[in-house]
Amino acid sequence: MSADDETTPDVEPTDGVEIDTATDDKEDSAAAEIDEAADSADSSPAARRRLSAIPLIPVALVLGLLAAGGLAGWLYFTQLRPDAQTDDAVAQSAVNAARDGTVALLSYKPDTLDRDFAAAKSHLTGDFRNYYDQFTKQVVTPAAQTKGVTTTAQVVGAAASELHPNSAVVLVFVDQATASKERPDPAMASSSVLVSLTKVHGDWLIIKFDPI
Repeated sequence: MSADDETTPDVEPTDGVEIDTATDDKEDSAAAEIDEAADSADSSPAARRRLSAIPLIPVALVLGLLAAGGLAGWLYFTQLRPDAQTDDAVAQSAVNAARDGTVALLSYKPDTLDRDFAAAKSHLTGDFRNYYDQFTKQVVTPAAQTKGVTTTAQVVGAAASELHPNSAVVLVFVDQATASKERPDPAMASSSVLVSLTKVHGDWLIIKFDPI
């Protein structure tokens, strides 16, 4: 055995031996100092300026959205809304023309046939006007004069089902009363008609008359 072996006793681990935590305490203290330094840096004037600049981006976005919303509202009330009102006015004009034309087409008396048919033709145009002229001369006039047929039409409802700048289709609901020499008491009938119109020199005129 050497001299070193004789002078250095063997150390066995024993219970109750305390571990020196001084090193750990120093490390925790250093970490705390680093955190404090970081907090101090964040509270510096430059850091505060950086933080205060952050909300400017959403504020700018909000202002931009408000400006866009204001522009949209201005466009709606100055541009789009008048267009919608114009469309409503055009639709009403087409509906009125369909109502008046339907009443004229389906109303006549034996004593005023020529006048009644002329009034009806003023609401028509194109091939349908030609067809109506031939039909009234060949079919309606002989029956009305021989049997004394009188018809009176009343529109009880109408609405535009299609609307274009120069054409429209209007659904018309009609009540019609028909009387004759053989049946003096008027017979009532209800029907619905699709009235197709076209604009000619600013006026809506009927080009098709389809009972449904």
